[in-house]
Amino acid sequence: MLSKLNPPQREAAMYLDGPCLVLAGAGSGKTRVITSKIAYMVRECGMEARNIAAITFTNKAAREMEERVGKLLEGGQAKGLTVCTFHALGVRIVRQEAKLAGLKPQFSILDSSDVMQIVADVAGNKDKGVVKAVQWAISSWKNALITPDEAVKLVTDESTALAAKLYPAYEKTLRAYQAVDFDDLIALPVRLFDEHPEALERWQNRLRYLLIDEYQDTNGAQYKLLKQLAGVRGAFTAVGDDDQAIYAWRGADVKNLYALQTDYPKLKLIKLEQNYRSSNRILNAANTLIANNDKLFEKKLWSEHGMGEAIHIVAARDAEQEAEMVAMKISSHRFEHRANFADYAILYRGNHQARLFEQQLRNHKIPYVISGGQSFFDRAEIKDITSYLRLMLNADDDLAFIRSITTPRRGIGAATLEALGSYAGQRHIGLFTAAFEEGAGEHVASRQLESVREFCNFINKLEYRALREPAAQVLEDLLRAIGYEAHLFESCELREAESKWSNVRDFVEWLGKKGEADGKNLLELAQTVALISMLNKGDEATDAVQLATLHASKGLEFPHVFLVGVEEGMLPHQSSIDTDTIEEERRLMYVGVTRAQRSLTISYCERRKSGKEIRTVEPSRFIAELGDGLKHSGGKKAEPVSQEDALAKLAKLQAMFSTPPKT
Repeated sequence: MLSKLNPPQREAAMYLDGPCLVLAGAGSGKTRVITSKIAYMVRECGMEARNIAAITFTNKAAREMEERVGKLLEGGQAKGLTVCTFHALGVRIVRQEAKLAGLKPQFSILDSSDVMQIVADVAGNKDKGVVKAVQWAISSWKNALITPDEAVKLVTDESTALAAKLYPAYEKTLRAYQAVDFDDLIALPVRLFDEHPEALERWQNRLRYLLIDEYQDTNGAQYKLLKQLAGVRGAFTAVGDDDQAIYAWRGADVKNLYALQTDYPKLKLIKLEQNYRSSNRILNAANTLIANNDKLFEKKLWSEHGMGEAIHIVAARDAEQEAEMVAMKISSHRFEHRANFADYAILYRGNHQARLFEQQLRNHKIPYVISGGQSFFDRAEIKDITSYLRLMLNADDDLAFIRSITTPRRGIGAATLEALGSYAGQRHIGLFTAAFEEGAGEHVASRQLESVREFCNFINKLEYRALREPAAQVLEDLLRAIGYEAHLFESCELREAESKWSNVRDFVEWLGKKGEADGKNLLELAQTVALISMLNKGDEATDAVQLATLHASKGLEFPHVFLVGVEEGMLPHQSSIDTDTIEEERRLMYVGVTRAQRSLTISYCERRKSGKEIRTVEPSRFIAELGDGLKHSGGKKAEPVSQEDALAKLAKLQAMFSTPPKT
């Protein structure tokens, strides 16, 4: 089992004498190490799989890890193994310790649009910019485990002052809805374990060994949760790479890597430096680039794939020409090398750069897919259906109540809901509960109240069935009962309705299969549905060029990569230049470079549109930091031309034109 690992990988898989940090360079086989370690602990060391947890940052990584472990462990050896994201683990903890957390087990998990709605309501302000700034500040405080009382002392400007003022009301609203946001899924378990040692002991006994993937992406709350669960024994292996820490903007703290050495003096450090992905020319450029960052851990990637092709640096006149050049190069390279479209990726700093590339790819009849686009669950038609599931799960979820009772329309309007809401507010209860109280009749007209109660009874019947019948059957009956297909075709253009209905069908079939595979009823599925990044059509293997932001490209690899818009102000981003904080931008460039297996083309523009203006731009400093051996084409010469050279060239031209032609 371990014979296929190289020596450092084998050492990492077998080390169990204390806390371990595996510093895993790009393409160095970190997933293989984690899965081999799990198999080694179960097969060779006699550990029970149910006492092991592998924690990832994406559902995709968790699925891949689970599949790989399944191939290494036979029979029922993997039974009870926990492989999930930090947030999914948080859901399990809060669900099982709900009483201690002050929640009922059927709490709701609110997505970002629900959260924005609540913030807008408590702020009494619909301005998207203001709402987003408040939500961002509250989220950052929760990730740093800062309570509403502590936030007041951290006010730095008008925006944070407003956020600190609204933070208590926001928390109060969440609790009234018996709901949590994504940040709570880490912060609540941490607080729970701090306040209830017996609950912490329960979970430490259950999860006796932890493996954490992409450890450099942890924030303060996640690091504390790890320390709590690992306990004094420090029974964990953290796998990460400080050179790929690119999520500071969403709360990740690369210092957590360094903190391990302080918090765990006996920490074992193992470096994985052999790369199985790229040519040495690409790796040398990546090593030279990242050496410009301050580092606590030194490492150098190397590979057995030979030197490989030269890295091409191409200057384009403007963004339009850059996009056309990339499309043409993909088209000709693919024809010449008989490659697949899926072998190519176009990576960029910001989503706004994609439009021109999409245009040119379409012009050249090149199929493409975009990573980091709209989540399947963010689609209106999916949110419509999940609002019914959320309400079945948790009658206190007022946001789900309002969406489901008004979609499709059933003669219950804003005035009815406002009147019911006013009564519910006086009684400090949810809308669903308020509908059945006698006092509601004094606020809501009897005919409308009858319609509301009819709807609530319908939800109660569905909830009863959802606990007892297969998920797919209950969903089919729900769609039929509310006439959702007819609603789509009445309210949308034909093509849009067909697309939306197709998505709903995919969702119902997927949820039904998941219920069967996991042995879960519809209510159990509903609670975690908000955490699942859907296995949507974009995830299927398709022969198409991949367009992605550098952030979305992390963890991916492609034979041929085009890294575009590599200019000062774009990469590094202007904000990082202004604040003199470009180390994370350099890590982004490093991630982009190390996605390439065989060929890498880096392009920049000499001029770029900024609003109505066209400005001259400079190639990114990161290009020069890639070292020697780059193949430049187009654009200005790297070295300035001296006056003597210029005069000599001019004299040569004059001589050419003054020489009479031969007859």
